[in-house]
Amino acid sequence: MAAVMHRSSSDGGSSSGWSEAAAASAAGDERAGWEVRPSGMVVQAREEGPGGGGGGGGGMGIPPRPPPPEIKVRVKYGAARHEVAVSSIASFGELKKLLAARTGLPAADQRLTYKGKERGNADYLDVCGVKNKSKLYLAEDPTSVERRYIERQKSAKIETANRAIGAIALEVDKLADQVRSIEKSITRGSKVAEVQITTLIELLMRLAVKLDSIHAEGDSSSQKNIQAKRVQKCVETLDVLKISNARLQNVIVTTKWETFDAPATTQWELFD
Repeated sequence: MAAVMHRSSSDGGSSSGWSEAAAASAAGDERAGWEVRPSGMVVQAREEGPGGGGGGGGGMGIPPRPPPPEIKVRVKYGAARHEVAVSSIASFGELKKLLAARTGLPAADQRLTYKGKERGNADYLDVCGVKNKSKLYLAEDPTSVERRYIERQKSAKIETANRAIGAIALEVDKLADQVRSIEKSITRGSKVAEVQITTLIELLMRLAVKLDSIHAEGDSSSQKNIQAKRVQKCVETLDVLKISNARLQNVIVTTKWETFDAPATTQWELFD
């Protein structure tokens, strides 16, 4: 025999005066295997049985309970309007998942409002009174807007840092080529002008200052450190070359000029 219990109400036991909380409880009971009779009685839902037991069933099987009806709700999101088919006993969290596919807005960033009140993920459509063709309002969670703004700002800073580091890397490449050229000359014993070495050192130090002023995080920070080490290596190489270059003797180039005899002068005879 099905278990039965009577729902009391604030108007002396009458089932017609159920409050919204009582209705919510009834819907919750139905999901948990209980059903509400028109008289206000909450009875345990009977399962389908092959022999229709339970006393007095006459041997007839109980037909399976039909699935909950599907409803279509209208959701306004900004200037767009969406009509979504959903189970009548679905939760707002389940509805948000369906809306995420339609709007592209993640379910975690959605705020659904019905009858002027924001509904939580655990709230059920039928309990809150949502019916077929009901209108709901969808908005983006302000905290998610702020979070995405911060993420965009962070991405923009990283991109700016990457561009700055990339530009410095190109300058380091050019100066490194000049350092190798000077190194080859000094290795061959050819002395170079000291001003070339000091100028390169000064240019490299300026790049080091630029790198130090760049605020970088993550992969950008690694790239920054790589370029800083390249600059440092070039400066150290130039310091060593500067000492080696000072030890080299200046190459004096002499030119031997060929001398020629003075041309012979011709004497002219004068006639009156």
